[in-house]
Amino acid sequence: MMNRLLAGAIAVVSATALTGCGLLPGGGSGDRTVTVWLMKESVSDDFLERFVAEFEQTHPGVRLDVTFHEWTGIGKKVLAALESDDAPDVIEVGNTQVAQYAESEGLLDLTLESVRDLGGEDWLPGLAEPGRVHGTQYGIPWYAANRVVVYNKDLFEEAGISRPPKTRAEWLEDTERLNTGGRQGIYLSGQDWYTLAGFVWDEGGDLAVDRGGVWQGTLHEPAAVRGMTFYKKLQALGDGPENADEMTPPQTGVFAEGDVAQIIATPSAATLVVKENPALEGRLGFFPVPGKSAGKPGAVFTGGSDLIIPEKAGERAAAIEVVKALAGERWQTDLARTMSYVPNKTGLASVIEGQEGTAAMAAGAAQGRATPNSPHWAEVEEDNPIKPYMTAVLGGADPATAGRAASERITTALAGS
Repeated sequence: MMNRLLAGAIAVVSATALTGCGLLPGGGSGDRTVTVWLMKESVSDDFLERFVAEFEQTHPGVRLDVTFHEWTGIGKKVLAALESDDAPDVIEVGNTQVAQYAESEGLLDLTLESVRDLGGEDWLPGLAEPGRVHGTQYGIPWYAANRVVVYNKDLFEEAGISRPPKTRAEWLEDTERLNTGGRQGIYLSGQDWYTLAGFVWDEGGDLAVDRGGVWQGTLHEPAAVRGMTFYKKLQALGDGPENADEMTPPQTGVFAEGDVAQIIATPSAATLVVKENPALEGRLGFFPVPGKSAGKPGAVFTGGSDLIIPEKAGERAAAIEVVKALAGERWQTDLARTMSYVPNKTGLASVIEGQEGTAAMAAGAAQGRATPNSPHWAEVEEDNPIKPYMTAVLGGADPATAGRAASERITTALAGS
């Protein structure tokens, strides 16, 4: 299952539009109704009202019927819908969920549209790649969000650091300077495995790979070991717990105390921090997770959503038009500016200039990746062996040895057994 990176970042859809699951029907009296499932709080009601009104005006005879759903339990609901004879026409899904749904053989092939109409060659890789299964594009990228470094400007200034670091080496050096006098250079919990994944990808490794049709865990391999080694060096420059993730305790609460220089989170974390400590208003900054070289930010896990169309959609042609509109430049620009999301194309990054946090996300998203594109990856996350592996290494275990044990558990989970 995809990690929901967006909590606290987005506008809440109004109670008028959402009662229970919620329903916002179009205002027209068209001959055809296109049923759209969106996830609760993915868009604001003002964005949706603008989109529905313009789409129905420019597509006479078509009415949009938009229903909102909770992320919790959505997997079973979507799979049931794909098998039914009354499937919705368009569904928003987590980018890492597409492979699971494609395995049901209930998704429409959108490869032609991605090439001919949507300029798929410019899509963010962290959205496009998980939407493509065995060479077929089933998921059309909609929006993205990813981690950046959120930092305390006052602590940087007091340490004599005039600009954010551009490379991993500079980042370690600066963080070490910041980690003094009772202050933490960074608060990084020991089991923040999405952040670890980015370091592993930067080293040329992965969490698992498909070799000849068989998915195998790869945490024990040299590239992954190098990624974990860097994580250990960075994590040691603060007091983050070795045996907990970023929510235990919530890292925003720790950062809000004012003696932590940095955390790795989505920009929405700054809103939560300031809510807890208003004195930090205007004193928080953002920069992309640094990479190994100055010209290229580090790899990051890209969360977000893709749009899919069920094979059994009753209004297939109109559904394709809805997806093309939502994924096109006009509404991508509106969505990014309204919701502070990263647009689905690298070429649209300029539309969020002036939004410091979102711009930092967009820079990182260009190097974004997603979790291994196996239909069984959710089973890995359910009984996540990566977390205890990280804790073991931070506690002194050999990363290759501990990684092999974790890799074996990942391999078993990806085999569906």
